[in-house]
Amino acid sequence: MKNKFLIIATFFAITFTSCSEWLDINHDPDAIEQVPSADALLPAAELGVANNMMGWDFGFGGGFWVQYWTQSYTASQFKTLCEYLPQDFNTAYTSLTSGGLADLRRIKVMTANDENKGYYFVAEALSIYTWQIITDVWGDMPYFEALRGDEGISSPAQNTGEEIYTDLLTRIDDLLAIDLSESSISETQDLVYNGDLDKWRQFANSLKLKLMLRLSETPNYDNTKVLAYVQNANLLTASAKIPGTTWDDAKEGKRHPMREFQAGGANYISLNVRASKSFFDYLNVNHDPRLANLFDGTEAAFFGDFDSKDDSDEDGTSDDKENYATVVFPGDMDLMLMSNWEVEFYIAEVYARAGMNVEAKAHYEAGVKASLAQHAISDYTIIETNGYAAWADGTTETEIKEIAMQKWVANCNYQHIESFLERNRTKYPPVSDIDIFSNRTSAWTGFPVGSLTVSVKGRQLLQENLPASPLYPENYIFRNVNAPSQKANVGVKVWWNQKAGK
Repeated sequence: MKNKFLIIATFFAITFTSCSEWLDINHDPDAIEQVPSADALLPAAELGVANNMMGWDFGFGGGFWVQYWTQSYTASQFKTLCEYLPQDFNTAYTSLTSGGLADLRRIKVMTANDENKGYYFVAEALSIYTWQIITDVWGDMPYFEALRGDEGISSPAQNTGEEIYTDLLTRIDDLLAIDLSESSISETQDLVYNGDLDKWRQFANSLKLKLMLRLSETPNYDNTKVLAYVQNANLLTASAKIPGTTWDDAKEGKRHPMREFQAGGANYISLNVRASKSFFDYLNVNHDPRLANLFDGTEAAFFGDFDSKDDSDEDGTSDDKENYATVVFPGDMDLMLMSNWEVEFYIAEVYARAGMNVEAKAHYEAGVKASLAQHAISDYTIIETNGYAAWADGTTETEIKEIAMQKWVANCNYQHIESFLERNRTKYPPVSDIDIFSNRTSAWTGFPVGSLTVSVKGRQLLQENLPASPLYPENYIFRNVNAPSQKANVGVKVWWNQKAGK
């Protein structure tokens, strides 16, 4: 089934527009001379990366593993995700490496010696971004020798996540040293920022902040250094995204990637996905106005609970017959690479760690407002006095939790894999030890709102822990003679995931 959707994703990238040839990526990956120009590859490369951020593996996998969604009682497609059974996210890995990263490499090779550094800058920024995603998701991976098949390296050696991060931070510094004052890129070929290199530099600046902050729980993290960077860097204010106006929801291959899994009779969202009580109740109890934009319905299901014939809410209808809330996912959704709320929350956390509460509060509120604006909501009641999301000065850990919880909310429908990674780093939302299976009625009335729960059906598999990373991808583990032994399960943590907690 995943192979089917890899084909769809490839078809989408190749046929995104019927009236232009600049997205035709059906060519020999080693024959750079056959590609007419960098701008012919740029939109395909942007889509090749962006489509995976809310594609089959990251969109569904991330969404289930941070408990925005759960599998419906009457379907089975995503039960393995909800049960914590082996997952390798091979579709995303294959697409990112053979698609997006390969095209970005071609652009860099073609433009490395050009006086116009615009295309090189964008390609390198997106390449660093993509490698960051790959190592954050899977951990240790081939990196220094990767994508060098044209040099005869068919089985690249694996590098540690720490080695990869060290190099990514070096690369981002080298990138930011490039003078773009005399450079440009095509406005029409850049789907993200319409040729605005100032915004691309802000993206790169913000990417460096993301890389630095991801290491917050490692011994070498220095918040003083990160604070100095935040205070001097020109950071992103406009989200890096493929805008919703790009899609044509009526045509196959031209939809938002999540819509491709729903349209044409597939119905993966409407048939397989229901609101998870972990997330739904947090918004519902707190009267968060974003709830109505995300779900249609009045109650949600326990996460990873498929076989119950109980009547948990005691309304006369057994759990398997309940009409749980469905996902609202319109055809004109923006597709995020990096959101403005994400960056505001990063900045807020750095200030919170520095004890600078005034600045932390300002950026936290800016992050919430950016998320509300994404939903076309101008009512800021939730962050005003007595609002559930109002900033409350407290300990550093309390403030980190405030920021993380709102990041969790903001990322729903937009940045599922990012939400998964950030929960791994911060351990917020926290995890409740409640055993739903032992007494569903009691769990319903005493549900730990604001916490994640361990899957009812997968509770024992990871010793009552949550997933931490997928297995190594099939296309890596079985085709590379230098590949390591497969991970034991999806509970193996990547190197920076060092904070105590599940």
